[in-house]
Amino acid sequence: MRYLGNRNDRGLAGGLGLMAGAAAVIAATSAPFGGFGLFFDGGASASDAPLAHSIHATMPATIVMAPTDLPPTVAGRGAQTVRVVLDTIERVADLADGATYRYWTFNGQVPGPFVRVRVGDTVEVTLRNHEDSWMQHNVDFHAVTGPGGGGVATVADPGTEKGFTFKALNPGLYVYHCAVPMAAQHIANGMYGLILVEPEGGLPPVDHEFYVMQGELYTEEAFGAKGELTESYDKLLNEMPEYYVFNGAANALSGDNALHAKVGETVRIYFGVGGPNKTSSFHVIGEIFDNAYQLASLTSPPLTDVQTITVPPGGAAAVDFKVEVPGTYMLVDHALSRGARGLVGQLVVEGEENPEIFRAHQEMGEMNGETH
Repeated sequence: MRYLGNRNDRGLAGGLGLMAGAAAVIAATSAPFGGFGLFFDGGASASDAPLAHSIHATMPATIVMAPTDLPPTVAGRGAQTVRVVLDTIERVADLADGATYRYWTFNGQVPGPFVRVRVGDTVEVTLRNHEDSWMQHNVDFHAVTGPGGGGVATVADPGTEKGFTFKALNPGLYVYHCAVPMAAQHIANGMYGLILVEPEGGLPPVDHEFYVMQGELYTEEAFGAKGELTESYDKLLNEMPEYYVFNGAANALSGDNALHAKVGETVRIYFGVGGPNKTSSFHVIGEIFDNAYQLASLTSPPLTDVQTITVPPGGAAAVDFKVEVPGTYMLVDHALSRGARGLVGQLVVEGEENPEIFRAHQEMGEMNGETH
């Protein structure tokens, strides 16, 4: 399939999609695509292997991955074979108030599903490119030891599926992403996620775990424009995004999608940067990270008492902290101008006031992404 440089090629894309769909009827050898969000039915080689991520039986209503949508720890079990099934789906969804965008996704949301395995697991990966896709897609797991992180084995035309098996050799928190050329375009359009390979014995337990990823979108239209926005290949190459996002959309992790905890509870945020281009200076305004697993190394001693962590594109980190004062805490990139372009989240902490730790001398205003 010819690489489509930008969305001005829609007519060609539609024609290629029809041809790919016809080819898929001939080439498909496993379960057909019955609709968005359906999953590979396993087959003999994987029938007893559990899925390593949450399953959406139908297309999710929103592009935004809920920060609470991650599986529980697997540290208490021995090594086993697990299945990871990714559907690559291109869909139009809300980017900002009054604006939509045609995202390219894993399983219909941004980021893709949080995959959770343990060191020593054998992981069977199936990637299915939906028949309505305009593009080829694949998946490159940074947790994989092997050619292209699995990307070479999973280049799939619309309506086809590919797969590979790998051994989870190294514990850590790793990015996965589409790597079909131009990889930066596929990533910018939403094709990234995290895989956690838990170490022997797992991580110290916490009360709440959250899944947050940062990305950028490059639109022809200026920030704040209405209607269906179109991607800008030139802005992508020049690294000039119009939108910065947590979990896929502007201001996505606020309001109904805010993170929640109670005074006295412990919180862990698994944080990654899909990018494709910008490094994050991740910070929670009003909190200090008790433990920061730098560069997502989970077997190195964590840094302690950290204000801000630096996470590069294609990188990740995990941070732990205890919430001791009620209020609304803002998740930001401390390159704070990005907050004005959609990069704001909220952690809402409820409970009794704690004047020994914090008390205001007068009535306080409300926090927002530009308050620091």
